[in-house]
Amino acid sequence: MDLTKQLAGEFSLRPGQVENIISLIDAGNTIPFIARYRKEQTGSVDDQLLRELDERLTYLRNLEKRRGEIRTAIEEQGKLTESLAASLDGAVTLAQLEDLYRPYRPKRKTRASIAREQGLAPLAALLRSQRDPRPPLEIARDYLNPEKGVDTPEAALAGAQDIIAEELSDDARLRGLLRGLLLHSGVLVSRAAGEEDSVYAPYYDFREPVAKIAGHRILAIDRGEREKFLKVTVELDESQALGLICRTLSPKSNACGALLEQAAADSWRRLLFPSLERELRAALTERADEGAIRVFGENLRSLLLQPPIRGKVALGMDPGYRMGCKLAVVDPTGRVLETAVIYPTEPHKRIAEAKATMRRLITAHGVKIIAIGNGTAGRETELFAADLLKELGGGISYMVVSESGASVYSASKLAAEEFPDFDVNLRSAVSIARRLQDPLAELVKIDPKAIGVGQYQHDMPAARLDEALDGVVESCVNTVGVDLNTASAPLLSHIAGITKTVAKNIVARRDAEGPYHTRRELLKVPKLGPKAFEQCAGFLRLPGGEEPLDATAVHPESYAAARGLLARCGFTAQEIGTPALDALEDRMRAIGKQQLADALGIGLPTLADIAAELRRPGRDVRDTLPPPLLRTDVMKLEDLRPGMELTGTVRNVIDFGAFVDIGVHQDGLVHISQLSDRYVKNPGEVVSVGDVVKVRVLSVDVPKKRISLTMRSEKKQESADRAQPKRPSQRR
Repeated sequence: MDLTKQLAGEFSLRPGQVENIISLIDAGNTIPFIARYRKEQTGSVDDQLLRELDERLTYLRNLEKRRGEIRTAIEEQGKLTESLAASLDGAVTLAQLEDLYRPYRPKRKTRASIAREQGLAPLAALLRSQRDPRPPLEIARDYLNPEKGVDTPEAALAGAQDIIAEELSDDARLRGLLRGLLLHSGVLVSRAAGEEDSVYAPYYDFREPVAKIAGHRILAIDRGEREKFLKVTVELDESQALGLICRTLSPKSNACGALLEQAAADSWRRLLFPSLERELRAALTERADEGAIRVFGENLRSLLLQPPIRGKVALGMDPGYRMGCKLAVVDPTGRVLETAVIYPTEPHKRIAEAKATMRRLITAHGVKIIAIGNGTAGRETELFAADLLKELGGGISYMVVSESGASVYSASKLAAEEFPDFDVNLRSAVSIARRLQDPLAELVKIDPKAIGVGQYQHDMPAARLDEALDGVVESCVNTVGVDLNTASAPLLSHIAGITKTVAKNIVARRDAEGPYHTRRELLKVPKLGPKAFEQCAGFLRLPGGEEPLDATAVHPESYAAARGLLARCGFTAQEIGTPALDALEDRMRAIGKQQLADALGIGLPTLADIAAELRRPGRDVRDTLPPPLLRTDVMKLEDLRPGMELTGTVRNVIDFGAFVDIGVHQDGLVHISQLSDRYVKNPGEVVSVGDVVKVRVLSVDVPKKRISLTMRSEKKQESADRAQPKRPSQRR
């Protein structure tokens, strides 16, 4: 297989681009580095496509490796024919390769292998050829062998049928046809395994075509089956399958043909269908897993790239009943100023004392924003805080922050190292406050699976999920960049080329010798060599350092080009980031961008990136996004009425819609059918985690705490309601 040609076709790239990308990856370069600093070689391919290409490259290389292993194994058996070799060369998936290898793979003892040991293979071949005109029982008498247990013609025929059934099961072409039939016409069916009620009740009498079933339903059914609430099967019109098998055998209308039809039915029921059903269920689960991982990754990216709230002192509140509400005040850089515990809720309800403590902290430290965790007692704590803010007369706002993973972080070794003298619960309050100030810097300390923005994440293949989410975190951190003199070790560990050990070494040197003055000083960090420096340097910022370019995303390898660009356009390094550089683009155009790039020895993409950084050094992509929705008051679930229009924040996006926080401490669901006036195939087309959206209440179920919302226009909604026929239930 020509990997370059294959990948170029699949990703709509030029072969030269693919060759360069493969060379860069094989040379040990990281994806963020390639995407940002090797645009000339890649044709400015973004990091997401690079990751997909890298994954596909790995798959294809594994495919080639397996192809070679199978070829060798068949050659060693002396059974590799030209036709089989061509089929092996033409296989484009692992499944196709394994189907071809199936007849030659060592098997445990089977009915067919016993029949072969009894010398019945020639009989099976003769029956299958249908060339002998004699009745089958008469043909079989020629193969009796009492010493090997073949005492009767009936036993000989049964053994021959077993051989034929297994040969059909091992037929690669037939398996491919039947696999396609199952995918096209199969129906996934689930039924209740018992009488017990459960959350899986919607699947107690459920059926849906395999070709149409949504990923989230597959994952729900899989979980229900694992927990023994469901029995799951795949149904298919057997006559369609037997028709395909019989076309392979071409049975005649005689006794021999009837035997072949019996072998076909046996092969389907005993061998082919159970095997293909397992394959299909595994393929459905894999497809659903990949979809869920993709959604989780998109949600995580949106969450990590939420705009920070800069320059404000924050108060974090970790709600609780018996143990009280933990408070932590942090300054604009995330440094803890003071902590406290108050008891405004049951069973203590020391409201006056709690308000006094809050007032003192707010006044003493100039608190401007409050982050309230959404866990246990979160609703009561939000009501208490909103009431206090009314009394304070304005100037302070709050936001309910997801505390998913806060307890995981607060009990971690990392949190213990960061706050050795703090109670575990106080660490959670610090984390909640910092999440509001800078979501990226704080959330990278937590296992992405604990952040709670996916669906069925605990059912995903752990290694695949970790790989995908680590890639998202790495992409986000490198897209934003970090301040070398303030970044924590966990944040630094996600920078391209920096391992956890090197990140700790960077911080240790900073703690021991003071702040870094230039990027070059990184080369003095233990275990950070030239290759690691090349990969990481451009993503580490040094505002106010000795070298002005160290504050930008310009890579050190391009410093000479950056200085040359400034000089040729009549600027100095001291003007980097000042209004004077607003004229840079015009001067570049006047000289000629291609002429400048050629003179500086760089390509046009690098020239554009350097110019952008010189104008706005260290720009943060998050600053272009809408700010988070802060509140000063709170509503109750009971206050909601159908038709009310509200502003909310998207908290989670899943296959069937989005959950939106509308300020009542209970997220409402915008079903996928209610996301837009137009048809929506994927909720991610319309909303992302953190989006501030306008919604309208459709219905409220107070006892079940369920809120149904819509983002459709009112006229479109009324029109759709009139035109929409009642949907038949999927239950039977």
